[in-house]
Amino acid sequence: MNTPRISASSYSNTAPLVWSFLYGKNHGNVEIILDNAPARSAELLAQGRVDAALVPVIAYQIIEGVRLVPDVCIGAREAVRSVCLVTKGKELHEAKTVSLDVSSRTSVALTKIIFREFLGFEPEWRDAKPDIDAMLADSDAALLIGDPALALSRQDKDHGFRVFDTVEIWRKFTGLGFVFAMWMTRADTSPIDFAAARDEGLTHLDEIAANYAGDIGLSHAEMREYLSQNISYSADESMKAGMRLYFELAEKNGLIAANRDLAFTA
Repeated sequence: MNTPRISASSYSNTAPLVWSFLYGKNHGNVEIILDNAPARSAELLAQGRVDAALVPVIAYQIIEGVRLVPDVCIGAREAVRSVCLVTKGKELHEAKTVSLDVSSRTSVALTKIIFREFLGFEPEWRDAKPDIDAMLADSDAALLIGDPALALSRQDKDHGFRVFDTVEIWRKFTGLGFVFAMWMTRADTSPIDFAAARDEGLTHLDEIAANYAGDIGLSHAEMREYLSQNISYSADESMKAGMRLYFELAEKNGLIAANRDLAFTA
């Protein structure tokens, strides 16, 4: 029997979902590929180079024939802290140009929905590498995701930035939570028990927080709070409804070709 191959990004918020494969009960049973860009995992899944991948949810509407692994996710009910719109003191409605960190298609599409649907206008979009100083030297606002955004969320006062949490904006206008990423596979049945792997990882939050806190610039307590309070690794009904609405608005705004019904693994 072949060893399953999986892929995920190496952000801190994915760590509880992959801990089991790196250090726990599933270590050695799975070949795992880690990358610092969620879009890379989607590419590997689309190319058939992995059996499953933790990818931005919009990939479900783009990669033909994939299924969602139920319940296990990276999402947020009220505030995410690690997917942010940043300005140098401006309000978002003042932003005529926006630099986009294109490493996550889901976050880029969410940003476009926020401006078009909620703020009522369309700025000029500019693709950019995730360097906040360079992004804001070129644009009025910037989309920053992952650990760079998380680090900035506590430094904004010192550096003159204004940080707008995308999930807080989404919830203000929809009343719903948001799902950023899920495990996906082309198989009818998931090749791995991702829920059990998640549950094992969540018992090691202290170790994970200690591993990432220093690199990001947060205290251990702040890092643990982010992983346990901001990020939700199970999708409640509000988050599932938020995902369905997100797909509807993505189709309405031409960000996906069609809104495919949700199909889950057995």
